[in-house]
Amino acid sequence: MKKRKHTINPKGGLVYSTDPGIKLNIEEAEQAETPAPALQKLRIRLDTRNRAGKAVTLVEGFTGKVADRDELGKKLKSSCGTGGSVKGDEILIQGDNRDKVFQWLMKNGFVGVRKV
Repeated sequence: MKKRKHTINPKGGLVYSTDPGIKLNIEEAEQAETPAPALQKLRIRLDTRNRAGKAVTLVEGFTGKVADRDELGKKLKSSCGTGGSVKGDEILIQGDNRDKVFQWLMKNGFVGVRKV
């Protein structure tokens, strides 16, 4: 019988395994419950680095489910009338829309919002 090998990351995550029957619990980490909007501490800032001089409004600090973050990004893009994306833990809105984003978030119950 062949011995199966596993390599564990020092932080506790599985890096490599030869066991075809291994099951990973990746979904557990991403499916943390989304707190109420009043409990979110969001930061809004303007960024032009590594974007060929184009301005992008960043919304950072959202905690919760990935689907909820994507939905918030979609609503913000729609309210600003511009494009954008959700990458990692950041919501990117094209252009300098800090005031529009701030007003929309405040109107929808996100009271812990700061403009940086």
